[in-house]
Amino acid sequence: MVALVGLLVIALACLAAPLYAARVSGTDPFASNISGSVSIDGQDVAVMQAETEGLGFGTTPIGPTWRGPYFLGADTQGRDVMARLLYGGQNSLIIAGSATLITLVVAAVLGIVAGFFGGWIDIVLSRLLDILWAFPVFLLAISLSVVTIGHGLVIGPVTIGSDSLLLPILIIALVYVPYVARPIRGQVLQLRRTEFVLAARGLGVPRGRILRVDVLPNVATTLIVFAPLTMALNMIIESALSFLSIGVQSPQASWGTIIEDGQSLLYTRPLVAIAPGVAIVLTVLALNVLGDGVRDALDPRAKLKMR
Repeated sequence: MVALVGLLVIALACLAAPLYAARVSGTDPFASNISGSVSIDGQDVAVMQAETEGLGFGTTPIGPTWRGPYFLGADTQGRDVMARLLYGGQNSLIIAGSATLITLVVAAVLGIVAGFFGGWIDIVLSRLLDILWAFPVFLLAISLSVVTIGHGLVIGPVTIGSDSLLLPILIIALVYVPYVARPIRGQVLQLRRTEFVLAARGLGVPRGRILRVDVLPNVATTLIVFAPLTMALNMIIESALSFLSIGVQSPQASWGTIIEDGQSLLYTRPLVAIAPGVAIVLTVLALNVLGDGVRDALDPRAKLKMR
């Protein structure tokens, strides 16, 4: 429950990004503000300050004010890090959540069809899953992103631009399908041999009704357990792709792109990179704890052990 509350707090904070940018920050988190200034204790302070070390060339972004505008300071373009952190959280959560939903739906369909019908259908689907399984997750995601990042993705009459969030959503969803579909297939193979399924088939119950009434409800609990754990993995891989500049594209932001923006400021303004890193850690931790809690709640064997 604590993990669920923490996750809700993070999600609500990210949803409030437009309100924060308009009412608190007062700046556009996606526009350069190199020549801007901010009022601190009644004094106007330049967002980009002249360096005082070395030869004195160049500028350094303003550090955290810990109040109102530039709460976490500015990045190399003079943009409010806190505002970008909230907007980036929106995209990270949207991508991870949408990819998780697609992964679970596709994996459930493939796993149920392969496990229930068997025969050549099972052989074909299992081999396709084995091909995806053979590739390391990050290598496959990076390869697909590099191929599609330049020209987007064309599927028949549908064209997905390289700057669309739908592109990383589809790529991330695809790479994790076999990791969910194979356990679902194994569970359906066991269900197919249970007494109630054999009895239903012996009575001539249509296959569609058996899948809907007998198989799907038993598989649903497994999918529910997979949901938060898969979302945590999807968030990590999305952040990695965005950090490599092959995920979310400018002017949009995600926690991964903000870490990449702050890479050059690690020695002067480390919070630019640390803040989104902490956000990723807290969100992934909450999702993993939530997934463990859901598994314990839905696993009858765990309840028996507790008793």
